[in-house]
Amino acid sequence: MSFPAQPLAEAASQPPAQNLVQSVDWLAIAPPTITAVVGLVVLVADLFVADRRKPLLGWVSVAGLAASALMLLPLVNGDRSAFCLAGDPGLCSYTADTFTLAVQFLVLGGALLTALLSVTAVKDADRGLPEGEFWFLLLSSAAGAALLPASRDLATLIVALEVASLPAFALVGLRRGDRRSSEAALKFFLSSVTATAVSLMGVSFVYASTGTLYLTQVAERIQHVDGQLTTLAQTGVVLTLVGFAFKTAAVPFHFWVPDTYVGAPLPIAAYLSVVGKAVGFSGLVLVTVVALPSYADAWGPALAALAALTMTVGNVGALRQQGTRAYSAVRLLAWSSVGQAGYLLVPIAAAAYSEDPEGAVGSTVAYALMYAAVNLGAFAVAAVVGRTRSLNRVADYRGLYASNPLTALLLAFFLLCLAGLPPGVIGLFAKVTVFSAAVDAGLGWLAVVMAVNVVIALFYYLQWTAQLFRTPEEATAGHRLPAPLTAAITLTAILAVALSGAPQLILRFADTALF
Repeated sequence: MSFPAQPLAEAASQPPAQNLVQSVDWLAIAPPTITAVVGLVVLVADLFVADRRKPLLGWVSVAGLAASALMLLPLVNGDRSAFCLAGDPGLCSYTADTFTLAVQFLVLGGALLTALLSVTAVKDADRGLPEGEFWFLLLSSAAGAALLPASRDLATLIVALEVASLPAFALVGLRRGDRRSSEAALKFFLSSVTATAVSLMGVSFVYASTGTLYLTQVAERIQHVDGQLTTLAQTGVVLTLVGFAFKTAAVPFHFWVPDTYVGAPLPIAAYLSVVGKAVGFSGLVLVTVVALPSYADAWGPALAALAALTMTVGNVGALRQQGTRAYSAVRLLAWSSVGQAGYLLVPIAAAAYSEDPEGAVGSTVAYALMYAAVNLGAFAVAAVVGRTRSLNRVADYRGLYASNPLTALLLAFFLLCLAGLPPGVIGLFAKVTVFSAAVDAGLGWLAVVMAVNVVIALFYYLQWTAQLFRTPEEATAGHRLPAPLTAAITLTAILAVALSGAPQLILRFADTALF
């Protein structure tokens, strides 16, 4: 009997109602649920709130994201599951384990900081951004992004991926009358739709060959697929991985990134650089390490090659940015995020060769947490400069120390963290952890490629940092810092400094059982 028929026979032997009854742990699902509910509240309230009170919707969204993040605290130090089959409590669609909580903290924290940046951006847009729709879309995307790392079946995984992605398309193109914004949204939409179609086809092939959507069952059954379905299973694995490679902006599926970041409102570019990547990488980890460990000999070399190509193209692209070109600061951060995606892929590739795949994946989680804090900080400072220098060129940052000493020092610290140089200790330690994962897995050639790319990245990060302390070409007034922007910069600075002082707070994930 082939596997697709086996679950059908089991289902036929059970009462119909029993198949539909699933347990619900409301505390476990609270973080994404609260975010989604607040999004609906904001959307409905927008119909009744007067224009002069619309800014309240932004603060309600900030409060909702903060409440969602706080709901992670009761879930620490205890795995909880929801939507489990009545006949088999080990098969659940939602699991709040260490991996889930770490990624949800990254997602909700990143969305909270994005919301703080957006409060000022929406106000500065002077109704160029419809407030109710903006906050609803941001909260909806954050809810999907928070659901994805907890997904333990392929259907929930794909649904969460689309709930996170579809509102993001609209957020990129939401600015009224802006041609660049519309073009960016179109590129982003077309690339993501292609990725989704490829992923769905891959998932359907995997389901057809195994007869199950649950990741743990897929891992077990795909090793013993009927001979006639072997090619179908292999094709499904390849297509699923290609689809997630699009979502992570891995080269050659990165072409949408620079134009999308430039065309999107700056807070949304920051959101995509952090939360968007968390969505792609958490999905990739679940598909490879949890669902397809038996195909490690296929996805391991493929991800290693993608990692090398991605970090190289990303860093070379950032290196080629001209400081006097319009939006060069945002483009540099966009290409930098592509390069950082390559570093994030290294431990996932190493998991295929490692005796401790969870430890290798933990290095990706640790690096992602570091990257989220400092990259959002860099975007927050870019938002400050962009309020007075709308072209946001790297050259516009020349002499920033003279007009805003603290802001310049913080941007320099964030850039040094991304470069992996002291005093950005957390950036250095995170890179060493990723480097060690590659060496321990026997991927010495990939470690060498990473070392070369770190050196390339040093040049453009230090070049930008040097601009901050050069003598300004003309006298410039200090940049005003609205309260939301001040809060965002302060929070990212506290996180980056705290992690540099106590890097073990996130590096422990490399030695922790994640699943």
